[in-house]
Amino acid sequence: MKPGETRGTVLAFDLGLKRTGVASGELSIGIAHPLTVVQAGSTEERLAAAARLIAEWQPVLLVLGLPTHADGSEHAMTRVAKNFARKLESRFNLPVFLVDERHTSTAAESELHAIGIHGKKNKALTDAVAAQLILQGFFDARLSA
Repeated sequence: MKPGETRGTVLAFDLGLKRTGVASGELSIGIAHPLTVVQAGSTEERLAAAARLIAEWQPVLLVLGLPTHADGSEHAMTRVAKNFARKLESRFNLPVFLVDERHTSTAAESELHAIGIHGKKNKALTDAVAAQLILQGFFDARLSA
């Protein structure tokens, strides 16, 4: 992404060890949408899935949720996410922005529950909606900056 770029697709990831939620959005309008959930058990599988999505969507930048404890301190998944961000950036030569993802999964579950999506359907969509919330947070922060 060039400095001051205001157009182009953005992909966001809610990284998990088994499932990774993905959302997309457009910089010019700043609205995020849930896209898909990737089933992947290894970093290489997640990177291969990211490669397919990047080839299809041609994003100008990537956003990755940064998990932390409620107080903001790091834990094991924080380090996993930071490592994944470095791999995304180096492999795809795209800027990667880390965004605080505290409480996004809980908020995603609540949003799905509010519209009547429960049980297995909820679980299948939660990660994609969490990625949407992460990306929307990124867009909202850009607008207020």
